[in-house]
Amino acid sequence: MTRGKKTVTVEQIRSGIGSPAKHKRILTALGLGKMHRIVEHPDNPAIRGMVRKIPHLVRIVDEPSASARS
Repeated sequence: MTRGKKTVTVEQIRSGIGSPAKHKRILTALGLGKMHRIVEHPDNPAIRGMVRKIPHLVRIVDEPSASARS
């Protein structure tokens, strides 16, 4: 049985206006920049780290809960 590659779906929930330049660069690197835009990326530590740096600006959409994984 082959599984598809895991992905993470990220949605921008707040504007980057007034945020530090580093946060704006992270938004751009994720492919975001406008409110409510949704992008899909491979689920890897680099992407997770970027999302972790700006949790006040983005959210992960439909992440499986911990109970669903086990």
